[in-house]
Amino acid sequence: MRVHHDDPRVQGLLDGLLAEYTERYGAEGAARELARYPVSEFAAPHGRVVLAELDGRIVAGGAVRPYKRGRTAMADTAEFKRVWTSADHRRRGLARRVMAALEEAARDLGYTRALLFTGPAQPEAVALYERIGYTALDPAELDELPHRSSLPFARDLRA
Repeated sequence: MRVHHDDPRVQGLLDGLLAEYTERYGAEGAARELARYPVSEFAAPHGRVVLAELDGRIVAGGAVRPYKRGRTAMADTAEFKRVWTSADHRRRGLARRVMAALEEAARDLGYTRALLFTGPAQPEAVALYERIGYTALDPAELDELPHRSSLPFARDLRA
């Protein structure tokens, strides 16, 4: 389901991400990452949040925002952030559905390219992105990375 960035259910996504990132990157790294991109970054008219809810709990989700080179938004490029699936609900196709919903939302917003970043401690994410058609980018080709160790991926949304 698509929701506004200020929908109270978005907190379920953020709580799940915080727990996941804390486990993988430590409490300080997790808090820093979530603070770097406040939920207001995903506000309409240029952003969206997608959630998957099961039995009243948020079990997966993600968000779209305009990709920014420095402080300048790139009109044609969406950045996907906060892509997450609860550990208890993995291997059920939820991540694929969330990614498809994010791509659809990005197209609806007029974006023709999607860019995302993941970390080296998330091999499942790397495998998913490659399986669904994302291309790994050379980090040296980008002006900046969220983190030195970020792994960038992109996909043409017109295809």
